[in-house]
Amino acid sequence: MRHNNRLNNQLREVELIPNYNAFAEGSCLVKFGNTHVLCTASVEEKLPSWLKGHNCGWITAEYGMLPRANRERSPREPKQVSGRSHEIQRLIGRSLRAAVDLTEIKDYSIYVDCDVLQADGGTRTASITGGFVAMYLALENMIERKIIKKNPVIEFIAAVSCDILHGEKVIDVDYAEDSHAQVDMNFVMTESGKIVEVQGAAEGAPFEENDFIELLTLARSGIKDLIKKQKEVLGVE
Repeated sequence: MRHNNRLNNQLREVELIPNYNAFAEGSCLVKFGNTHVLCTASVEEKLPSWLKGHNCGWITAEYGMLPRANRERSPREPKQVSGRSHEIQRLIGRSLRAAVDLTEIKDYSIYVDCDVLQADGGTRTASITGGFVAMYLALENMIERKIIKKNPVIEFIAAVSCDILHGEKVIDVDYAEDSHAQVDMNFVMTESGKIVEVQGAAEGAPFEENDFIELLTLARSGIKDLIKKQKEVLGVE
């Protein structure tokens, strides 16, 4: 058993609360244990200048942490975000775009804002999982407003962390576990099990290919459970 009495293949308690924000076209408060992220999706009829004339739309993301999201206060980020936040928001944007046929939202952009209210490990994976729900709701809003005729989601996606901790493969690590892990990986995958992105590194000694395969298998199982939760809150079969 882990320090939080979870099995190695057991996610933290996950909660997805859709339509949390009264004003955004789509929103979701996502909770992975003590990690809480508010995701909002906003629809605007405009495109980045370099995309104009390409007969498609755009999905992008912004990510940030509130000053007391962590154990110690950190200053609000200036207009120029930190390198870490920039890397994470690019990951979220890439992940969400991989799930959508952008040609179906021609001339429109969806901005997904992920604001970390409380951080206890896995903020980027929670942001992707909750951000997808917010984006899906925004796309449904576009259907209601007759901007598009059908939801252009190709496949559901979700994300989860998997680490090697004290020689054991474990899923969805919190801060206490992550700070002692020998290998730290994040997986973004589709409902059919295709890989969108993998981020990972050994924190000490290199690891074997078989270790990676076991982590991938563990992640695929967890993501299947997360997508099931997404579909439940969205009322999708």
